[in-house]
Amino acid sequence: LPGLHVFAIAFALEVSVGKTNTVMALNNSNVLLPCVFTTCIGFQDLVFKWYFNSTELVADPAPPPLQIYHGKIKNKASEPTVVQHNPRVEFVGSITKKDYNISIVLNSVEFSDAGKYTCHVKNPKEKNAEHNATIFLTVVHKMVETDNTVTLIIVGVVGGLIGLLILFMLIKRVVLFIIKKTQDGKKECLVSSSGNDNTENGLAGSKAEQKAPPKA
Repeated sequence: LPGLHVFAIAFALEVSVGKTNTVMALNNSNVLLPCVFTTCIGFQDLVFKWYFNSTELVADPAPPPLQIYHGKIKNKASEPTVVQHNPRVEFVGSITKKDYNISIVLNSVEFSDAGKYTCHVKNPKEKNAEHNATIFLTVVHKMVETDNTVTLIIVGVVGGLIGLLILFMLIKRVVLFIIKKTQDGKKECLVSSSGNDNTENGLAGSKAEQKAPPKA
């Protein structure tokens, strides 16, 4: 069916920024903006671009997205070539793997760099199929330290319970060992006592049998 064929072609090219689409960066640091693309039928003269949309308040209507990187890849045997890029943007990707990496690094980020970054790919070999993925960047003055107090309390409680369980098992084994030894000692005493009684009875019986019957 023609419709099914178009549907399959449209979804042959895919672009992804990873499991999460949010990134937090420290002011004046360098931040990686990840992006990879996949294609089922290969590519030829592929074009990829990065766009930036600021989150700052702007006049209505909003200005068009700012292009910060433009690259091309002739084929899977060629490394990407840069067409145009912002001076603070560095390409760090590679196409040596199945998931072709077209990630960039934004150097010396500022608070004004916070916003939406879009990774856009166009593949002429797939009838100019296009796809994109978006990642949101937040720039902070300092990183917030995670409070692990609750986690430490839980770990401490669980560790204490495990320690008590091990101690209880050790005490139980010691008590059972002592009880077993005590019972074994009692059995030895009973056997020894029983043997002495039988011997005495036997000796007494032997002496009685050796006595001559009284004379009439």
